[in-house]
Amino acid sequence: MPHFVVDCSQGLLRIHDEESIIARLHRAATESGLFEESDIKIRVHPFAIYAVGGGREDFIHTFAWIMQGRSVEQRAALSKAIVSELAQLFPLLPRIAVNVAEFEQATYFNRAMMRP
Repeated sequence: MPHFVVDCSQGLLRIHDEESIIARLHRAATESGLFEESDIKIRVHPFAIYAVGGGREDFIHTFAWIMQGRSVEQRAALSKAIVSELAQLFPLLPRIAVNVAEFEQATYFNRAMMRP
């Protein structure tokens, strides 16, 4: 935990590849102080076919899912940090966005939580 899923237009990968995007987001997430570095998970989904405003404008949108318990201010600061990192990576790209959603702790479960 947390999970960051990046949707973007495939054309952006001519500027920076997936590994560069992942490295910058990993840095932003780590520097937020909200997560253990080893828990951060990031995936990039480039799209060859998409529409933005009825056309083909490049975009990048990060969907972040984190465990509940952080304040609104912490989540807003995380959003701003992610957009700032991506804006540095893609300075001419106007369509950069992020939203942060929370996992409900009571219903979250993973394999490490299983008892042998």
